[in-house]
Amino acid sequence: MRRILATLCLAALPALPLQAATCITSKGAFDGYKNGLAQDARASGVQQRGLQALANARLSGITWRFESRPSSQSGTLQADPATFLAKRSGSTAEAFIRAARNKKARNPNTFASIERRFGVPAGILATIWGLETSWGGYLGETPIVGGAVTLASYCRRHPRFEPHAIAALQLVDRGVISANTRGGPSGELGHMQFLAGNWVRYGVDGNGDGKVDPYSAVDALASAANMLARNGWQKGAPYGEGTRNYNVLSVWNDSGNYLRAIVYAAQRVDG
Repeated sequence: MRRILATLCLAALPALPLQAATCITSKGAFDGYKNGLAQDARASGVQQRGLQALANARLSGITWRFESRPSSQSGTLQADPATFLAKRSGSTAEAFIRAARNKKARNPNTFASIERRFGVPAGILATIWGLETSWGGYLGETPIVGGAVTLASYCRRHPRFEPHAIAALQLVDRGVISANTRGGPSGELGHMQFLAGNWVRYGVDGNGDGKVDPYSAVDALASAANMLARNGWQKGAPYGEGTRNYNVLSVWNDSGNYLRAIVYAAQRVDG
């Protein structure tokens, strides 16, 4: 499995009004957790379609295995960014950077428009896009609702991730995803692998079609830029280690290996 569960959009969400759901450490307690989560979901305004998706959600085995073995989430990933890029992409750092440059070159108006609007350069966005889904080539194979609810249920993650599980149900209500839409093992969705709560908070219409769609590459890229901008990204400022913009990148992913890889690749894509 190429995805690494630690790769999460980590911006905090508001606390839930109720906490009926009790975290679990046994797979057999999953249905009981769902019953409690349903109460929290109703209190948060989730409607029938979302509640039905919750009722039908199954425990995600891959998510549970990652949570049961935390060391498997990051393993021994190297601090050297080129090595990290090679391991992550399954190729070489040079090949990854060439592909990111190609995405930028093929979509100059899109990236330029996003940078004007949010101040985030193409290299950053093209790199994150490549790291998350190979530029849309792999969006994940885990049912989003099941992955999000499984993650939220596990005591090491609960209650921090319960708002994301409820947001996934809200996205089902809105028709953004279905009960069966697949994504990352933590419930990540779309081209940039947003957690559902972050998509609800930061998602924007990037292509002007009146929709906010995580499966539109333009919307997803614009939404990632919006997330960084709203967390303090400074337009035109450097983003290397030790800078304010580097620290802002940690709201996307707080892994040092991942952050160094973003900067390493993005500086070469934009250079």
